[in-house]
Amino acid sequence: MNVSVDMKKPQHSTPTSEYDVVVVGAGPYGLSTAAHLQGRGLKVAIFGKPLKLWREHMPKGMLLRSYWWATNLSDPEKKYGLEQYFQAEGQHESDPFLIETFIDYGLWFQKHAVPHVDETYVKTIERKEGQFLVTLVDGRVVRAPAVVMAPGLNYYVYRPAEYDHMPDELVSHTGDHPSFDRFAGKHVVVIGGGQSALETAALLNECGAEVQLVTRSPLRWLSGNSMHDRTFIRRLKAPKAGIAPGWFNWGLEYFPYTFQRLPRSAKNRLLRGRASYGPAGAHWLYDRIIGKVSLHELQRVQEIKEVDGGATLTLSNNDVVLKADHVFLGTGYRADIKKLPMLHPSLLSEIQTYAGAPVLNNRFETNITGLYFVGFSTVLSCGPLFRFVVGTDAAARRVGGAVARQAASVK
Repeated sequence: MNVSVDMKKPQHSTPTSEYDVVVVGAGPYGLSTAAHLQGRGLKVAIFGKPLKLWREHMPKGMLLRSYWWATNLSDPEKKYGLEQYFQAEGQHESDPFLIETFIDYGLWFQKHAVPHVDETYVKTIERKEGQFLVTLVDGRVVRAPAVVMAPGLNYYVYRPAEYDHMPDELVSHTGDHPSFDRFAGKHVVVIGGGQSALETAALLNECGAEVQLVTRSPLRWLSGNSMHDRTFIRRLKAPKAGIAPGWFNWGLEYFPYTFQRLPRSAKNRLLRGRASYGPAGAHWLYDRIIGKVSLHELQRVQEIKEVDGGATLTLSNNDVVLKADHVFLGTGYRADIKKLPMLHPSLLSEIQTYAGAPVLNNRFETNITGLYFVGFSTVLSCGPLFRFVVGTDAAARRVGGAVARQAASVK
């Protein structure tokens, strides 16, 4: 089942080499976009470690909340989807979907669709004389008229300011841990009520930790309706969609570029409302949480301090004080391109932003010609579809077409 990928011998380009486009990042969005760019006959350089976030920052045994058929990476000929992977590897589809299977699929996709990934990291990106100069950590310089930024979520970890004074040994983000084995027998507190927080709590409990969960709102559970046995009426009321059943989600998927055209005020209303996809857990987590984990719903952490090598948390109900060997923050991610260290200050200062995220047109392009973003960075401009892997196809197709037209115009 395991795909063998040579991760020790990246294919290096020569110093100061010329490309049509550089893709920075080799996660689902970076790989999919690179596949579409290559499919258009462009000379593409892609830098990054394939599926690094998934391989190094997601815990073993994690299950994906999304349906397997909504977790395809995208290539222009539709040759390397999960259905083809299952057939090639002699596997069968399943929901929920193990992260190990998704990682193996992603590496299989990379091997076949984007075989020439250079795992060297990008040090700086700057713009000179209408071209982007991409300097790698090994000193090589690559030049291209277009750059596609596909940064991983690890750049955008959100850690509320009230925890800044606490050491990393006592407080960490749920995305920092590929394994929870070392917390067996420990007393831990998980903050948050979203999928990441709930699954972290479940996995910690199953590793033998004593877990307490603190949430600002009552726990909310997503429907467990199977896509295969839904009645006609249910399908009519809530059609099949990659994010979740429903007409709104269906519209996001089948009209993926409409959100970007809305005025800012309308986008904000949607992102605060039905497009917020607020904290909720998959139905299959219910039995792994209820009765297994101590719950403190409708509570906030009023104070946290280090005491005797551990953490002491005072909740908004002042009668409740929790003591923990470690605290996990399931506080999500917030796009802020100032956190991307490879963007040269001179370039960063020119990029138009809103709430830290790049302002993009309907081609996923910034106000700087030739500079594109895909993935989580694009949500505030282009819509919540691009929080999820199901959005890779729409983003990759649109960016592929835009960069190809740009390349043709300068030749």
